[in-house]
Amino acid sequence: MRLTQAQVSWLKAAIHLAAFLPLLWLIYQVTHGGFSADPAKDIQHFSGRMALKLLLAGLLVTPLARYGRQPLLIRCRRLIGLWCFAWACLHLASFALLELGISNLALLGRELVSRPYLTLGMLSWLILLALALTSTLWAQRKLKQRWQTLHNFIYVAAILAPVHYLWSVKVITPQPLIYAVLALALLLLRYKKFREWWR
Repeated sequence: MRLTQAQVSWLKAAIHLAAFLPLLWLIYQVTHGGFSADPAKDIQHFSGRMALKLLLAGLLVTPLARYGRQPLLIRCRRLIGLWCFAWACLHLASFALLELGISNLALLGRELVSRPYLTLGMLSWLILLALALTSTLWAQRKLKQRWQTLHNFIYVAAILAPVHYLWSVKVITPQPLIYAVLALALLLLRYKKFREWWR
């Protein structure tokens, strides 16, 4: 049984809730002292993991739509992508403002050069920015064939973001490895597409 437009609308509402409610939880933790002795790091890690989860969820939409024969699911992909970008912005802002401080924002460029994992994170954010800015139907019509080429860079972000996370943690734990494996699995589902590119 295929999803109807009404069911997709309910699904979009559920996606909004799933992406927004963690923000309320984050605010609650901040205001009630629910984090560790280094809340800035906790906020950075939480927002970064949320962005990564949404990135992976966005990559999951196409295989689900194709193999589950649910073409209307594709209409959820843009919404997930925009929420992913919103959380990535919060992740970047939490690093720039809480880690470096407003008075030291000039250090951001130096930090990006001196810490390669930050460079990977910034590249991922720039890709998400480009995709968010061109996610409208107007941009799709204007860019034509170039739109799809540009949006294929999501696969680059899907490689860079988990590596950024793996590289940033001081102690290797299962969580970043799980994200990396999931990203790899979602990319492998597209092996036919990648194989066509190399022909």
